[in-house]
Amino acid sequence: MNTVYDAIIIGGGIVGISIAYHLALDGAKTLLFDRRDVGKATDAAAGVIGPYTAPSSIGYGLDALFDLGVKAAEYYLTLSEELDLDSNTYDRCGVLKVAVSEDEIQQLEEQKSLFLKRKEQIGDLSFPSSHEAKELFPPLAPIKGAIYTSKAARVDGRRFSHILYQSAEKHRLTVKSLGVESLIIESGKVRGVVANGDNFYAEKVAIAGGAWSRAFEQQLGISIPVEPQRAQIVHLSLPHVKTANWPILVTFRVYYILSWPDGRLVVGATKESGSGFNPHTTVAGIQEILGETLRVAPQLKDARLLEVRVGLRPMTPDLLPVLGRVPELENLYLATGHGYSGLLLGPYSGKLVAQMMLDRQPETDLAAFDVTRFSS
Repeated sequence: MNTVYDAIIIGGGIVGISIAYHLALDGAKTLLFDRRDVGKATDAAAGVIGPYTAPSSIGYGLDALFDLGVKAAEYYLTLSEELDLDSNTYDRCGVLKVAVSEDEIQQLEEQKSLFLKRKEQIGDLSFPSSHEAKELFPPLAPIKGAIYTSKAARVDGRRFSHILYQSAEKHRLTVKSLGVESLIIESGKVRGVVANGDNFYAEKVAIAGGAWSRAFEQQLGISIPVEPQRAQIVHLSLPHVKTANWPILVTFRVYYILSWPDGRLVVGATKESGSGFNPHTTVAGIQEILGETLRVAPQLKDARLLEVRVGLRPMTPDLLPVLGRVPELENLYLATGHGYSGLLLGPYSGKLVAQMMLDRQPETDLAAFDVTRFSS
C-alpha cells in the first residue's frame, strides 16, 4: 500500500525547506523533493537579511513587499533562538547604503525620504558623514552621503538550509533526491505527484521550485511567470583583517559587499535577465562585480580571490513573489518567485504557506502575492 503523506513539497531551496520545516515541526508527515539542481539560488546567495535595499518606488505591491521583508527579517531572530544559530551562520551586523558619485545623490535623498516615512518599521536610522561611514567600513572610498541602520543581518544560506534540513528530519520530514515529473490531479484536487515513474500521495502539495516552478504551468492551465536570472557572486578573502563588525555595504547601483568574521567578503551580484538555465561564470560578469567593488572600496584591491558562485534567481515581472493557493485546486499551493530576496523572505514565506497548508489563517495578508494577478 502506498504511503499517504500529509504534505508534499516540490523544491529544496530555502523556501521549500522552510515550508517543510514548519510542517514537520507541527507534526505533519511531510515529503520533500529536492532535485539538487546546479544553480539553485540558495546555494549562491550572499545572505543580506533586511528589506532596506528594496526599490524606492511606492506602490501597493512594493509596499506589501517591504512590509513582508520587515516581518521576515524580524522572524530570523525567532529562528536564530529556536535553532541556536552561531554567528558564522546568522548575525546582526547592520547595513550601510552609500552614494559614491554625484549622480547617486538624488537617489540617496529619495531613499532618505522613503526610509523616514518607514522609520517606525526600520527602527534606528542615521545618516553618517563620509568620515563616520569609513569608520564603519574601513575600505570605503570617499562618499557623498550614506544611510545606516543596525537592524540588518547576514546569513550563510548553505549552512542555514542544512540546519533546517537536520532539524526537520528529526521530526516527520522525508527527503527524496528526485525530480517531480507531474502532478496527480483528480476531481479538482491534487492527489499527489509522479517522480521517477512512481506515484506519491498527499493531502496537500506545494510547488516551491524556484526558477524551475514554471514547469507545471501547462498541466495547471495557469500562468506562473517565473524566469531564471543569473547572478554571479565573488568571494574574496582578507587574511588577518578583522571584518566581524563591518556592516553590509550597499551601493545605489544595487551591488553589495557582505563581510564574515573570518575575513571572507562576498561581493555582487550581477543581474543577467534572459540567461536561461545556464549557471556558469562569465568574464564580463566577474569584471562587472570587481569593477564596482573597487569603485566603492578601492582598498580591497589586494584582497584574495577565493571563488565565484552562480545562482539562478526566480524572477517575476513585477518583482513580487507568488504565495498562496492555486485557484480551482483546493489543496495546491505556490511559493516561488522571490527574486533578489529569497534568503530574506524564504523562512517567513515558508511559515505562512505552512500555516495555509495546515488550514490556518496566515498571520500576514498575502493578497498582493496571489498568482491570479497574472491572469488578467
